[in-house]
Amino acid sequence: MSHRFPPCTPGAQALSRRRFVQGIALGGIAASGLPTLAQARASQLPLAGQPLVLAGPELDLSIGQSLVNYTGRARRAITVNGSLPAPILRFREGDDLTIRVHNTLDVDTSIHWHGILLPANMDGVPGFSFHGIHPGETFTYRYRLLQNGTYWYHSHSGAQEQVGLYGAMIVEPRDAAPKTWDREHVILFSDWTDLDPHRLLARLKKSAHYYNRRKLTVPDFFADAREHGWAATLEDRKGWGRMRMSPSDLADVNGFEYTYLANGMTPASNWTGLFTPGERVLLRLINGSAMSYFDLRIPGLKLTVIAADGQPVEPVSVDEIRLAVAETYDVLVEPAEDRAYTIFAQNHDRSGYARATLAPRAGMSAPVPEPDAPVYLTMADMGHDHGTHGDHSQMNHAADPHASHGGHDAHAHHGAHAGHAMAGMAMQAHPVSETGNPHVDMQTMTPTPRLDDPGIGLRDNGRHVLTYAQLRSTFPDPDGREPSRTIELHLTGHMERFSWSFDGIKFSSAEPLRLIYGERVRIVLVNDTMMEHPIHLHGLWSDLEDEAGQFLVRKHTITIPPGTRRSFRVTADALGRWAFHCHLLYHMETGMFREVRVEESA
Repeated sequence: MSHRFPPCTPGAQALSRRRFVQGIALGGIAASGLPTLAQARASQLPLAGQPLVLAGPELDLSIGQSLVNYTGRARRAITVNGSLPAPILRFREGDDLTIRVHNTLDVDTSIHWHGILLPANMDGVPGFSFHGIHPGETFTYRYRLLQNGTYWYHSHSGAQEQVGLYGAMIVEPRDAAPKTWDREHVILFSDWTDLDPHRLLARLKKSAHYYNRRKLTVPDFFADAREHGWAATLEDRKGWGRMRMSPSDLADVNGFEYTYLANGMTPASNWTGLFTPGERVLLRLINGSAMSYFDLRIPGLKLTVIAADGQPVEPVSVDEIRLAVAETYDVLVEPAEDRAYTIFAQNHDRSGYARATLAPRAGMSAPVPEPDAPVYLTMADMGHDHGTHGDHSQMNHAADPHASHGGHDAHAHHGAHAGHAMAGMAMQAHPVSETGNPHVDMQTMTPTPRLDDPGIGLRDNGRHVLTYAQLRSTFPDPDGREPSRTIELHLTGHMERFSWSFDGIKFSSAEPLRLIYGERVRIVLVNDTMMEHPIHLHGLWSDLEDEAGQFLVRKHTITIPPGTRRSFRVTADALGRWAFHCHLLYHMETGMFREVRVEESA
């Protein structure tokens, strides 16, 4: 597990909400008088606001501790070469990498290369063909880069990802055509807490709604009754009561605890990327947070999306993008005026934001928008139809004849994964492991893909918001075969217990999902929870399908909103043991994690 950090001082909770939302102007690695720790040399620290950049193919990374100050109090963070975020790593496709990682901590650590195709023993997940990097040890990662694009790297040990061990990884094409942009900036968004992450998780285990400070009140009830009628409003409140949930619980941890960062700088610190008016600027956007979805826009500029998760897509122009945890997007902007533009990334429950600036000159700024009004879940958001409110006595637990639950083999013809629920013909079936399970507190009954839905809080907001339905890879299905079988998994949890799993089975009790080397498999994910989950499969691409089962876009992380059923194809072309998990850190830590094992034969 990761190092335990000093707890918040007694006065920490007295900080105003505005302080947590905006941070302090100092930000970043602590100023003079607060020495860095554990062999983080001052000469390694980047200038304020300037990311540390290292170029390969051979380099050294030193993982240690440094003092940081984002809220007025110094705290220890885990840093790489004294930098938070970790340095931007730049390579070229086809490079044979040699990356020596030195652990100067007093606990084990690791680095996972998110979205990168490589041998299983180089993937960086302790316990999966890799023992981790012990204190004082150096581990050398060696692999050839088989792809290009925008990626990132982070720890897969304990909660180190929460406290600073994450950075951008940029891979240039081997045979680069002339660039269609004049300048580029990498912008990595993250969330920071002064609280020891283990204490934060313990707080959630004791009270999962600890940070939910926008629960519906009696005046809200009367307002809803005036708009929707007494009977409908009363039935809605009773439904939430039966599920012991709150419709305002969009984020387990939010701006009442987190300070949101852009390239390691608080909103008050205002990270700034420069441009010359008339230039085309590429922004490499990375969500490297532990728990936070960001809705990003730049008032006054259109965002032309040209890549998702490192892979090129047909250009699509939008006003706003929802960045799920662990996703990356490349966007082009064309700031024509000689003025500053605000890069505004509000978290999806509207309790805080990260902020940066594009400007012709340093020191400029633009108005920062007010966060949108808070949003609330509805029963329709969670896939409950015709007044079904999710208490288990109303659930249908029949087995789905078209899919295997929990990874058991099943064969399916093309289109069978869509099933009766996607066609709206009948209720969704659920695995028997969910029945009577104390770690499952709800089930969706009429899930659909909703690929054209911008998401909760983004509908009808007057802005053109990117959806998965708009993403089209610039290449056809790279495999082309129909899947030989379908594996269906349900995302499950219990909010009050803060317990998360697949099919109601936590990782500690689950069998691996076994794939045969070379086969093409369809994976269907059904979200039986009220939370949105970004699901990441290591080592293999996830080829997202549309509602008709046709290839849509290649990704390494696919977000699954409440009440949805989404499918993707996987080609098992990499032998070994691979992690498959929700990328919300505390969901992964509490059980929403599986092993995928690619083997030569059954």
